[in-house]
Amino acid sequence: MPAPAIAALLGLTLAACGLPLPWSFLSALPLAALLGYAAAAPTRRAVTARVFWGGFGYFALHLWWLGAFLQQLLGAAPLVVILFALEAAFLAVMAAIAVTLTRTPTGRIWALAGGWVILEWLRFLGPLAFPWPTLGYTLLPTPAIQIADLGGVLLGSVLVAFTAASLAHAWTNRHSPNRQQQGRRPLAPAVLAAVAWAAALGYGATRTPGDGPEQPMRVLRVTFDAFGRASGQLTPEEQFAAQTAASVNRPPGSVIVWSEGAISSPGTRPAPGQTIPAFPGPGISGVGGYEALTPSGPDPIRQPGTSREFNTVASLSAGGTIQSMSAKARLVPFGEEFPFRPILGPVYRVIETSLGFTLASMTPNPNPTPLTLGGVLYGAYICYDSVFPWVARALANGGAQVLVNPSNDGWYQGWGVQQHFGMGRVRAIETRRWVVRSVNNGVAGTVNDLGQPVQTVDNGQELQALDVRPKLLTGTTVYMRLGDWPALMLAALMVAYGVRQDRRRNDRLN
Repeated sequence: MPAPAIAALLGLTLAACGLPLPWSFLSALPLAALLGYAAAAPTRRAVTARVFWGGFGYFALHLWWLGAFLQQLLGAAPLVVILFALEAAFLAVMAAIAVTLTRTPTGRIWALAGGWVILEWLRFLGPLAFPWPTLGYTLLPTPAIQIADLGGVLLGSVLVAFTAASLAHAWTNRHSPNRQQQGRRPLAPAVLAAVAWAAALGYGATRTPGDGPEQPMRVLRVTFDAFGRASGQLTPEEQFAAQTAASVNRPPGSVIVWSEGAISSPGTRPAPGQTIPAFPGPGISGVGGYEALTPSGPDPIRQPGTSREFNTVASLSAGGTIQSMSAKARLVPFGEEFPFRPILGPVYRVIETSLGFTLASMTPNPNPTPLTLGGVLYGAYICYDSVFPWVARALANGGAQVLVNPSNDGWYQGWGVQQHFGMGRVRAIETRRWVVRSVNNGVAGTVNDLGQPVQTVDNGQELQALDVRPKLLTGTTVYMRLGDWPALMLAALMVAYGVRQDRRRNDRLN
């Protein structure tokens, strides 16, 4: 087989050991094969090419569901190939840097492994931030995922990448024609990886759920057509009535939670003190719409330059009065934020013509703070925010006693829905807080502070309500204090170890 086909096949195998599959904890094995195959390429350009095609296969399978979304939205599923190529290109750039630092296959294996983790961290940043396929999530089926309270999901990525590099290191050295030049202890890193796994599994097995007062809440899983909502075919009044009917007759003291954009407020941005008539509070709800900037024409909200879209979450009293609000912290690239408009302007105009309205960027919230309601601090973050650990971390550091995630998974089908829920489970572990989730066409329910689903509902064609009792917890984890720095330092050490392998080889040759 041609080298690009082999690399792509290895990437596909890596994705086949990812979320939401129950054997995802095996991801280190295909990653080891990909690292070893790429590092063994005869030239630097060949190493970079193999990493590119491996990444292309990886993203193509892991994100296949995005093609179905683009087909439904624009009738252009092939456009998703651009995303696969872009993400693979980022991996190729990382590989190009790694091969400038190292020369031997062994050195390259370690530089590629550490670089992979550093690149995952970089995918949390910037206007193209898209941290969906992060290696650390593949530990979810095992107790080892509990190390996320020490170093976040990226610490899990370090464990997976270190294990993969150790296996590739051992295989490469034991089968090298210049074995004595490569080193005398090819199994030493693999032994260290086994010790790291034992420590991670032991740590996870000893974690116990936290204890605190319970807060009765009712979550909803609505089944509105996301495209019908966006186009106006399903009116806000119809949605409001259906959700209100499912919110009545709650247990005493229960707080209702509605999903992202459950309350529509076109033309004006709500503010604390404003009342949402007939809202069955007390509760927390997503509030979305368009803020009219300049009243112009019969429908200023849809005219270019006359309005600005917003996506917020609010806490509301029993009478429907807004107590506190917070805006979405991380915007979806090319969905809520349209970067590089000076360059991509013609492309955006074609899409706007097809959709019939202007693609207006929102304003992100760089400093999310908890919502207050009835003396409780709720760390509310909206949909896409849940895949960015710093958002939940900031809310927990701000005093949030429980995390609340109003979401809208109605745009997607297949793996995307389960992947989104699985990644959100790790936010509970990182902060040791319960997560409460209300959704449109996704997984609604609760996850405890060990990341374990407690009560969930994820299917059915009818609107469903679920009464849950999350615990209100406090305290600070190591990850809340230090963030991603421990994981990044370990990733950098892997790169440094790769460089050191090259120097040792040169010393032996000299």
